[in-house]
Amino acid sequence: MAPDQQPTNIQISKRGDYRDSYANSVQVRMTMWDFFLTFGVMSDANAERVLIEAFQGIYLSPQQAKALSNILQQNIIQYEGAFGEIRLEPQSAAGGVIQ
Repeated sequence: MAPDQQPTNIQISKRGDYRDSYANSVQVRMTMWDFFLTFGVMSDANAERVLIEAFQGIYLSPQQAKALSNILQQNIIQYEGAFGEIRLEPQSAAGGVIQ
């Protein structure tokens, strides 16, 4: 930003249909033009079956997906600095998917 340039006033408002939801599963698909994130809740899991109930899909441009990745990484670093390392469950060596 140039020294004489004023910062942009950013205002965030919530639409009438805004909802908070909890997700413990995110599936990601990508094409040349976008990323598609499907959020869901894993509600039942055993050795034979995993049930994930998807509730929201979001399309992101590649640029917005990269910006999201960067801001998540910054926040993970801050979280781990405050609360300790986040450990993921071990995945199978045969191409296991992290949910």
